[in-house]
Amino acid sequence: MKLKITAIGNSAGVILPKELMARLRVEKGDELYAVETPDGVRLTTYDPVFAAQMEVAEQIMRDRRDLLRKLAE
Repeated sequence: MKLKITAIGNSAGVILPKELMARLRVEKGDELYAVETPDGVRLTTYDPVFAAQMEVAEQIMRDRRDLLRKLAE
């Protein structure tokens, strides 16, 4: 799918066709992430930084389950 960069005020932007928005399952106002890959740049709704942070949080919750339970009391 070919996209064109257009002027938006003093910036530039890309207009996403309805078909592409439907495939990405996004609507106006949603956030997308540009992730650099060996093949180029991938546009995704997945935030790899947030996912990594959640993995750390889940590991801490597993390791410190008893402590967190006491704090919740």
